[in-house]
Amino acid sequence: MYITISAQKLGGAYSQSAGDFVSYLEKENQGKSLMDKEYFFDQYEDKIYPYQVIKEIDENTSKLKLKEPKYYSITINPSKYELKHIHNNSEKLREFVREAMKEYAGSFNREINGKPIGVDDIKYFAKIEQERTYKSNDIAIRENKPYSNQIAHLKNELRKVERGEISGNIRQLENDIHKLVSDAPYKFQGQVIEPGMKKEGLQSHIHIIVSRKDASNSYSLSPGSKYKASEVEMHGKMIKRGFERDRFFQSSEKAFDKMFQYNRNYVESYTARKILSKDPKQYFLSLRSLGVNEKKIAFKMIRETGLQLPVLHLPTSTAGIAFKQLKRIIEVSLKASSIGY
Repeated sequence: MYITISAQKLGGAYSQSAGDFVSYLEKENQGKSLMDKEYFFDQYEDKIYPYQVIKEIDENTSKLKLKEPKYYSITINPSKYELKHIHNNSEKLREFVREAMKEYAGSFNREINGKPIGVDDIKYFAKIEQERTYKSNDIAIRENKPYSNQIAHLKNELRKVERGEISGNIRQLENDIHKLVSDAPYKFQGQVIEPGMKKEGLQSHIHIIVSRKDASNSYSLSPGSKYKASEVEMHGKMIKRGFERDRFFQSSEKAFDKMFQYNRNYVESYTARKILSKDPKQYFLSLRSLGVNEKKIAFKMIRETGLQLPVLHLPTSTAGIAFKQLKRIIEVSLKASSIGY
């Protein structure tokens, strides 16, 4: 599971209203019947219309400055393993989001009227999307790019030859294009994967638009606060402040696991991803210490998600050699077709 939090985009090119973002989230509903549409939902209601979302968010901005974000966007991206475990069930996803938003509220180190912030203090609207498209930073696009560029070049030459603009061997050009398509590392149904193509498999994810102000429109609640949980003296009183992102991410994972009896592999955890980014050596050591079955599943997950293993700059010593050997073992394991459940 991968969760992101980002502030409303502000500036000359962006609207002060939530309207553009809500319209963007309606893209999958275009052309669908009323029965097939996905509606926004909140903690208690399953069917909320876009105009209601825009009105509620836009009107809940008391005393916010022009350049302050009026809302935040949270994206919850379950893995294909998590989606498969719950059979890609939308009702279970809604149930999980409601639990995750309790964790979101609990991650604020704030009080309202002397009480810790609860989910009823949060004004949010969520929407499930079933599809994703490939973007330029996806590993499939990056690794296909040299092939895609050559294919595009040869197709352009082929068209010119067919129009008589230049001389050339049409059959040879067609064979060269066919070979490049065949050699490209990532394809779907015989086509080279390119930006904008729909991703195959289970792709359900959730977008959440959450107001910067609390439900009473009185208090500002920023998950983008630069302050971690702490207390500060203001006007002679000790005031709590801050938002704990790590707590939110980890607690949401635990909520999913508990709700659906999901046995999370080490490499799927937020803790593992954080260790990988900060201390790759420790990450490799943690992989080595996994049990045999969990290790096999871990390698399979790493390979299938295209995780980029970092380059380790290690000293020439016994420890350094051991780390290099470990990294080599992991890389070989990722390529081994025999690894599976």
